[in-house]
Amino acid sequence: MNSKMRLTLLSTALLAALSSPLYAATLTIMQNEAPRSMDPGNQTATFTGTVLDPMYEGLLRMSPELKPEAALATSWSSDESGLKWTFKLRNGVTFHDGTPFNADAVVANFARHLDAKRGLAASGRLRTFLESVTKVDDSTVLFTLKKPYPAFLNLLTTGASLMVSPTADKAGTLDSKAVGTGPYKMVQYKTGEFVLEEKYPGYWGDKASGPDDLKWTWSAEPSVMNMALQAGEADVINPVPPQFANVLKNNPKFQLHESPGSAVFWVALNTDLKPLDDVRVRQALNFATDRAGLVRAIMSGFAIPANSPLAPVTAGYDKTLDPYPLNLEKAKALLKEAGLPNGFTMSIAVQGQDARIGQVLQSMWAKIGVKLDVRQMESGVWAKAAFADQAGKKADNTGAVLASWSSGVNGADLQLRPLYYSKSFAPGGANLGFFNDPKLDEMLDKAASTQDENARNAIYVEAQKEINQQAPQVLLYYQNDLFATGTGVSGVTMVPGGQIVVKDAHKG
Repeated sequence: MNSKMRLTLLSTALLAALSSPLYAATLTIMQNEAPRSMDPGNQTATFTGTVLDPMYEGLLRMSPELKPEAALATSWSSDESGLKWTFKLRNGVTFHDGTPFNADAVVANFARHLDAKRGLAASGRLRTFLESVTKVDDSTVLFTLKKPYPAFLNLLTTGASLMVSPTADKAGTLDSKAVGTGPYKMVQYKTGEFVLEEKYPGYWGDKASGPDDLKWTWSAEPSVMNMALQAGEADVINPVPPQFANVLKNNPKFQLHESPGSAVFWVALNTDLKPLDDVRVRQALNFATDRAGLVRAIMSGFAIPANSPLAPVTAGYDKTLDPYPLNLEKAKALLKEAGLPNGFTMSIAVQGQDARIGQVLQSMWAKIGVKLDVRQMESGVWAKAAFADQAGKKADNTGAVLASWSSGVNGADLQLRPLYYSKSFAPGGANLGFFNDPKLDEMLDKAASTQDENARNAIYVEAQKEINQQAPQVLLYYQNDLFATGTGVSGVTMVPGGQIVVKDAHKG
């Protein structure tokens, strides 16, 4: 072969490689925080759940109509008491490590959550209501509940109920190496940089839909997210920084997707720490917070001031509540009554992307003499500080944590119980301020086992009022769900609360 012919063949091969579908079929998604774990049962963060969604499945999943539907289970039924649930499992399913999915795997998955010594972050949601999971035969399992729980099927679609490989769990590698049954498997997780996923050839379901590869990146800098989309370095950004939303909305090259969200942004106050153990002090901070001003300053109008610990999309939400209109004089009077006429000093832990919120609160609360020390942290460091136990927070003098929480469409119990129930104290739950109210506990337990929806929602209305009155938090706002896609990208959808679904996306 002469050199000219060889050069022509090499050029042809190079052109073919450059035009290969492999490149066009890689969808790059940028979010505003890094994933916290590759184990869905050891994390509760919305944007981590987004990264894990293509790789994991539960017995049930949410349909496009936001109703539980079959996934790894093909059918299910309950007895008259609502305490015994029998699930038939899908046959021929394997985990990404080649091990079989069967009844033994299901039992092992839930056993790890029922074992309180494991300390998995998402276990508390299950242990509250789940008594046991037993094998009937290789393709049948029986769930026994402690008490009736109307949201049980919804609970089986959440992160704690996603199936992981028992082999990988025993090896202790799941936090860094995802092993599920989903349509995508993990290729590489480069800490601090990216997660790469590719289609799993042994997937039991539709192998044709979705990109060949999913690449997840992240940045806490809003301008970096905006520039990545503008430059074509990211095909999807989530959430869209609100200050850039209108720019993207008016640019025909991109598509801004906006919908009512279920994420509640709030400040968890450490009720175990003086002077925040005094309800009057907590109420004063609420009266000193200009929520409408926060929405304008931080969210560019893409949010709604919060009046309840439940979001408007959640069943049982009471839109009539208005517990803390801006009232600086009332706030000062409450502090004086609590023996703090000159205010006090406290700290707040915030993630990098939320630093501006902390600064605005610092300015607002200074008007009543409260000096707020804003401690800005990288996501992983923040998670450790936020979920520290009582002794840890006391040692660090952590007075508050700025956070958000969304139960998606899974109901009021999964919004309120993790945050305010007395048995949900961090680190095992998301009660970050160690709020303990027996009256509220009783309400939540009663509501959770009340079958009649109207009666259940009536209890949740009273629960909202009790939480607002005791003020274990400063409510901020409900963020609209915002994500943006680049040219030629379609098929990306949003679950209320900020979790995007990209496994059925198309590019080109």
